[in-house]
Amino acid sequence: MHTTLIDSATLAQHLTDPDWVVLDCRHDLMNLSAGRDGYAIGHIQNAQFADMESQLSGAKLGADGKFRGRHPLPDRAALIETLRAWGVNDNTQVVAYDAHGGMFAARLWWLLRWIGHPAVAVLDGGLAAWQSAGLPLVTPLAARPRGHIAEKPTLAKTVTAAELVDNLHGGELSVVDARAPDRYRGENETIDPVGGHIPGAKNRFFKDNLKGDGRFKSERELRHDFAALFDSAPYAVMQCGSGVTACHNLLALELAKLPGAALYPGSWSEWCADPARPVATGD
Repeated sequence: MHTTLIDSATLAQHLTDPDWVVLDCRHDLMNLSAGRDGYAIGHIQNAQFADMESQLSGAKLGADGKFRGRHPLPDRAALIETLRAWGVNDNTQVVAYDAHGGMFAARLWWLLRWIGHPAVAVLDGGLAAWQSAGLPLVTPLAARPRGHIAEKPTLAKTVTAAELVDNLHGGELSVVDARAPDRYRGENETIDPVGGHIPGAKNRFFKDNLKGDGRFKSERELRHDFAALFDSAPYAVMQCGSGVTACHNLLALELAKLPGAALYPGSWSEWCADPARPVATGD
């Protein structure tokens, strides 16, 4: 079972394995059709397309009418149905990839763990690593028999905005923001209506989890990096702009053998939508 990363050579050996499902998670926050367009041009054999906006995210407004962020978690039952449509069973090895260093594939990795499915891995280095290994892309669309995966006890933790508001005074949780340093500081904000970060949050740009070739750093390097941010992973919360790249940091923590951190799904996009919540800027 692969539960964190998988390399291109290993994946290539299982492309026709009926117990493996490969999902293409390419996306562009500024061009919502870019991922699907790229998939149509060429993808890994038998891969199916996973849409960030419609399949890996839920409704932006909650039942109370409040904004839940740009990429709220999907309804659990809806996610199960999506996975079944992709052919995922309880014993399926799922592999997610993208062309962005795992930026979007890590979201799918986390969602599978959220519904209790541990057999999910991200292709280390993504499409760039696949192609640099001389492995081909294809254009035919894949189809799989319907799967029967069932929800199981979750392997992931979440926190709410209300819990983080309470934490502003108690300070028991270490909050880590995965956005680029300039957006963390409140500079060059082009996506959300307010610039800045949650007071007390520290910055760990998700791209700092990667080496120059786009593959993840070693366990030792990641452990060293995250040790400088918090003392205990079970008391850490990962967030970002909308709950997507925070999952990259959560994957890196698993690789560093520092499990137990939680995700704030609404992240900055939800936090800054309520003017009653405080905003910090600068370093």
